[in-house]
Amino acid sequence: MSSPLPIDDLLQLARKAGDEILKIYNTEFEVERKQDNSPLTAADLAAHKLIISTLERLTPEIPVLSEESAKIPFDTRRQWQRYWLIDPLDGTREFVKRNGEFTVNIALIENHEPTLGVVYAPVLDKLYYGISGQGAWKQEGREAAGEIQVVNQRRQPTVVAGSRSHAGDSLIRFLDNLGEHELVSMGSSLKLCLVAEGEADLYPRLGPTSEWDTAAAQAVVEAAGGKVTTLDLQPLRYNTKDSLLNPQFFVFGDHSVVWSDYLA
Repeated sequence: MSSPLPIDDLLQLARKAGDEILKIYNTEFEVERKQDNSPLTAADLAAHKLIISTLERLTPEIPVLSEESAKIPFDTRRQWQRYWLIDPLDGTREFVKRNGEFTVNIALIENHEPTLGVVYAPVLDKLYYGISGQGAWKQEGREAAGEIQVVNQRRQPTVVAGSRSHAGDSLIRFLDNLGEHELVSMGSSLKLCLVAEGEADLYPRLGPTSEWDTAAAQAVVEAAGGKVTTLDLQPLRYNTKDSLLNPQFFVFGDHSVVWSDYLA
C-alpha cells in the first residue's frame, strides 16, 4: 500500500495535534456533554480543526470523517472507497481525569479496511504507527522508532488489556472463563497498542465503541502481525452500515486460540 502522504507528515500532524491538546490539558478547562452524554472539551475541538484542515489541504481528493464531524449521511459515505478516519482525542474521560492515557488517532480506510494508522499519546510522548504490508513501529520521545510485533503464542497466565473506564459484567465473566490471567488496565486506543507491541496477549472489548475509536490502532495491530475481529472471529470492518458503532471485538496476537470459546 502506498500512503497518500509521506508517513513523516502524518507523524508530525499527530504530534502537532497533541501539542494543541496539551495547551488545554494544562489549564482549568471546561467539560461539556454531547447528546450521548460523553464528554467534550476545547481540546477535542482544537485537535479536530487542526487535523481536518491539514488533511483537506494536503489530500483534498480524500474525504475526512472525524468523531467531531460524524453527521455525514451513509448515502454519502457509502460512495467512499478511501477516506481518513480521525479521533482527534480518544479517551476524553482519561483527559478529564488527567491520567495521561488518551491519544490522537489518524487512520486511512481503504475498501472498509484500515491500511495505515497513527496513534499518539501526547502526555506519555509515545507514538505508534503501522502500514499494511510494511510493518509497525513505536517511538518514545525523540528516540529512533523501533519495529514492534505481537506475541504470537499466548503466555501463561494470559496478559489481558482492559478498559480503565468501561469494565463491565460481561468482561468479568469472560475473564473468569479464561482462567489465570494478568489484567493490565489502560485507557483509550492504547489497549490495542499494548497487544501490537507484545505487552498484552489479548484485548477483549465487550462493550460499545465507535469506528474512530479503533481504526488507527487496528492498522497498527494488524501491521504488527495481530488481528482485530468480531466475536465470531471475522475481521472488524469500516463504513459498511449507517451506524458508526462497532460490534464487540477481540484484539490478539495468537491466531491459534479460539478466543470466543471463553465467552459466557
